[in-house]
Amino acid sequence: MTSKQLKNRIHSIDIMRGVVILLMLVDHVRERFFLHMQVSDPMDVDATSPGLFWSRFAAHFCAPTFIFLTGLSAWLYSHPANGVARSARSFLIKRGLFLIALEVTVICFSWMGYFHTIWLQVMWAIGLCMLTLALLIKLPQRVLLLLGLLIVFGHNLLTPISFSTDEWGYTLWTILHDRGYISQGGLIDVKISYPVLPWIGVILLGYCAGPLYAASRDSDDRKQWLVGLGFGCVALFAILRGFNIYGETLPWQQFASTAETLMSVFNVTKYPPSLSFLLITLAMMFFGLWLFERPLNRFLNALRIYGSVPMFFYIVHLYALLVLYAIGHAVYGANQGSYFGVDHIGWIWLIAASLAISLYWPTKWFSQYKRATQKPWLKYL
Repeated sequence: MTSKQLKNRIHSIDIMRGVVILLMLVDHVRERFFLHMQVSDPMDVDATSPGLFWSRFAAHFCAPTFIFLTGLSAWLYSHPANGVARSARSFLIKRGLFLIALEVTVICFSWMGYFHTIWLQVMWAIGLCMLTLALLIKLPQRVLLLLGLLIVFGHNLLTPISFSTDEWGYTLWTILHDRGYISQGGLIDVKISYPVLPWIGVILLGYCAGPLYAASRDSDDRKQWLVGLGFGCVALFAILRGFNIYGETLPWQQFASTAETLMSVFNVTKYPPSLSFLLITLAMMFFGLWLFERPLNRFLNALRIYGSVPMFFYIVHLYALLVLYAIGHAVYGANQGSYFGVDHIGWIWLIAASLAISLYWPTKWFSQYKRATQKPWLKYL
């Protein structure tokens, strides 16, 4: 494989991250300026406009892509292009603990501007997934693949299991499968927003997909695999979800309009992510990785820059939104009940686009600085 092909291959991963981080930006703008039109999980089709529904649905692609590519990147770290194998365990442990620490401090504060509730969200989930992968990484890859498939395809069978808050096992089960508070009524409440068990399956599958990106792998062969995996996920989604067989707690329903019926079909559960949720989101990720494996142009390079330093962009955009919301609330007051917000979903996309453009240059600067300096601590951002 030529060095040019290698660069295009790695760029496709960064571009995919860039796409989903911009979709994440839209969703976080929604949570800041459209919170008066909050959505449930799954969404209430009767009460959710199509624009709001599909805007929220677009954000579903973020967490599966980030976590799958985290596993894939761990394999790439263990198997660098120079052929000298190295252990990813230490890096995974340090990075996982770092992400959990960020979640309960910098990221949690960015959402509320104060500490009253610690929301353990996506960075917490990624951190725990990295720690779990570090624990299991020495197992044979076939065992990891089998375990990942077992978790992803089997965890919906665990849905009937539940614990009340006073039962032994409640805290562990809340962390693994059922979101909820693990501490409430004290000085600071702690809520699990991202139950982690299904995401462990996703990171294991991402790690097992790493050989697709081995330096010795032919590009055309990899792209065939990516397309095949994408269509395979779509086919399974169509069968399992289409016939309401398995993989989703809420069956889809026939509505008066085709648009509402389609919304019902794609109204999948994120917390924890159902099998249907993971099949359709990972399918689009596979198609994206296939599509973006091509020479860079100006647009793709911009997406690559966003995806090359995702943690930097994540933290900066959260604080930018915190400041923007404070300014809007100070100027206009609570114009949407108890919130400040806008009155149409179109404004959410416009604000997100404006913020993405504004943050492009600092993101580009940091990406170039990170690449130029090669300082060890920068790899965490």
